[in-house]
Amino acid sequence: MFLFQSICTTTQLSTGSKLFYESEKTFNSYHKSSKMDQVSSSTEHSICLRPFLLDISISELALSPRRGGPKNLPIAEVQIDDDDSEEMQKQKDKPKLVILGSGWGSVALLKTLNPDDYHITLVSPTNYFLFTPMLPSATVGTLEFRSLVEPIRRIITRVKGHFIRATAEEIEFSEKLVELAGKSPDGKEVRFYLPYDKLVIGVGSTTNPHGVKGLENCHFLKDIDDAQNIRNSILTNLEYSCLPNNNLLLSYFDLLNEDLTAHFPRILRNEISVHVIQSRGHILNTYDEAVSKYAEERFARDQVEILTNSRVQEVRPDKILFTQKGENGETVVKELPMGFCLWSTGVSQTQFCQRVSAALGSAQTNRHALETDTHLRLNGTPLGDVYAIGDCATVQNNVADHLVTFLRTLAWEKGQDPEKVQLTFRDWRDVAQKVRKRFPQAADHLKRVDKLFQEFDKDQSGTLDFGELRELLMQIDSKLTSLPATAQRAHQQGQYLGHKFNKMAKAEPGMRVNDMRDGDLDEAVYKAFEYHHLGSLAYIGNSAVFDLGGGWSFAGGLWAVYAWRSVYFAQSVSFRTRCLLAMDWAKRTLFGRDLMNCSGEKGKEVVIQHGYRYWLKALEKR
Repeated sequence: MFLFQSICTTTQLSTGSKLFYESEKTFNSYHKSSKMDQVSSSTEHSICLRPFLLDISISELALSPRRGGPKNLPIAEVQIDDDDSEEMQKQKDKPKLVILGSGWGSVALLKTLNPDDYHITLVSPTNYFLFTPMLPSATVGTLEFRSLVEPIRRIITRVKGHFIRATAEEIEFSEKLVELAGKSPDGKEVRFYLPYDKLVIGVGSTTNPHGVKGLENCHFLKDIDDAQNIRNSILTNLEYSCLPNNNLLLSYFDLLNEDLTAHFPRILRNEISVHVIQSRGHILNTYDEAVSKYAEERFARDQVEILTNSRVQEVRPDKILFTQKGENGETVVKELPMGFCLWSTGVSQTQFCQRVSAALGSAQTNRHALETDTHLRLNGTPLGDVYAIGDCATVQNNVADHLVTFLRTLAWEKGQDPEKVQLTFRDWRDVAQKVRKRFPQAADHLKRVDKLFQEFDKDQSGTLDFGELRELLMQIDSKLTSLPATAQRAHQQGQYLGHKFNKMAKAEPGMRVNDMRDGDLDEAVYKAFEYHHLGSLAYIGNSAVFDLGGGWSFAGGLWAVYAWRSVYFAQSVSFRTRCLLAMDWAKRTLFGRDLMNCSGEKGKEVVIQHGYRYWLKALEKR
């Protein structure tokens, strides 16, 4: 039990219990723990209780925050654990850095930041980091789910940060407030504001529906719950298909040629078919052509049918309707019976990002992601306030739109209007250097500045006018592609922001002395973000493929699988997860994959929502 000294003020907590604390807001609690000393006797036992003292200091604002903002909600200016230790107390007066999301970008940022520069708060509906590249392995029982997650509170401990389990709803940019929604113990929604000095949005994305009807009949693979539902659904369907007088078609391949053929009736392997519906002409179309062909040949040997140049129109409970373009160019509507469908078709904005984009109006023109500049600052917000990284964001490639900015210094030196400046080759070389600095991804297209100068000097005057230069930069724009929505990109962006924030924290005293509060402070202290593609890799049924870029690619069997595992093993975020991954791979080698379905009755209703219809339908036919 807890006994609290002083009865000056009372505060009602979410649990319903009352805590009494003194006017200086310090809890002095006596926590009586018991140590049992048993005395052997035929008639009695004695228990000795030994009390110890525990002092807890909590600010009044943490328990009774003031209200404000457009919706007059509580403002969490002080965290409940701000006074837990002297180290935490020192962070209270530091700039408030709020991070939304607990994905790859956010974790990379946390691991890069200096521990003493910011008062850090991470907000996420999940209190763990998920190692998404290995999620498919968990769906088929190769890995356990706990091997893919790391508690987020362990990660933020290094930077003395705080964690709030809630979802972001809206951002009040003018007042620097984020509206959050959490759940109380009784299930009611609790809304409040969280103030920030710097805000990083890394909330990820959702699966792109592409306007297809019937996606409620599909499974998705974005988080742990999806992986559990997929595994349980597959195993449940297989178990039901073993019942007497029941035939079931299941569109899923993994596990079939190894564990399931050893433990389930052999006839199931002949009754089960796997199909991949691909909108492009080849699978792995972003990889090297040789890698793509290897994957297709491998799937063909494993009896996986690839339906290319096909687009899904509708997903029904028992079949898929899709269109397929033939060699003669004609489009034919086809249907495919199914018992399990996994939908994996790119990324789209979350509802939160859609609201943020709508609030920023014309500054946001991309329907699929939030647009940022090359310093990862969210377009339409004050410079240096809000950043966006990971799948929820895209770096805007608009070199031509900054043409006047590139020419401003040159025009001032020549005393001319920027649109009337004539650029010599030397002037163009200086402008190209500015373009490289502002848009690092354009550097590959500016290697031969002399050739570009000759190509776009249409009138052979030996100079480039404003129109010719605009046409040149627009051609570069057309060659720039969006950065891939991968964990690799999010990780690099998180590290980039971490290094930049560290630099800005060191430069803060000097900027304060010189009263530098406006302008492009990011560019003054750090370079623009440059993505370095380190290669792509994929696992395809006891083999793996690697595309390292620059024409370097390879594919293979068991040795490639171990190379693939070693890459992700090295990328694990903690020693704990590395140990668990190693143990899971060892167990899989020794004992095979996990084939158990451990869902309870309540979970069973969710798990078999796509399987029971076909079982009942088969019984009705009998």
